[in-house]
Amino acid sequence: MLISPAYAQAAASGGGFDIVSILPLILIFAVFYFLLIRPQQKRMKKHKEMQNNLKRGDRILTGGGILGRIVKVEGDDILIVEIAPEVKVRLARATVSELVGQGEPVAAPANDAGAKGGGGQKRVGLDKKRD
Repeated sequence: MLISPAYAQAAASGGGFDIVSILPLILIFAVFYFLLIRPQQKRMKKHKEMQNNLKRGDRILTGGGILGRIVKVEGDDILIVEIAPEVKVRLARATVSELVGQGEPVAAPANDAGAKGGGGQKRVGLDKKRD
């Protein structure tokens, strides 16, 4: 016989709790907490604080990508936002994703130098008759 039989060794008795075996799990949890969980909680707290401190005149960006200026705050959770001259929408405070600028309302839009309507763009060549 060339192969000798292998016999199972008796299991070590003791069955006690070994801290060395659980140490890697504790270390992994600590790394996840300090690198992922804690920064996310700080970011959420800062975002909630920003939403609670919104006031008239602030320029905001909504979760849907709409830029506007707060015209009026109704109650605790409704904002009236002007998204274009004479165009106002009602938004829930929770939909505001970012504060773009703070301050008092601007008297005239900067891009069209006070011109009403048209958004500062001219239609060129659309009304001419072609020969």
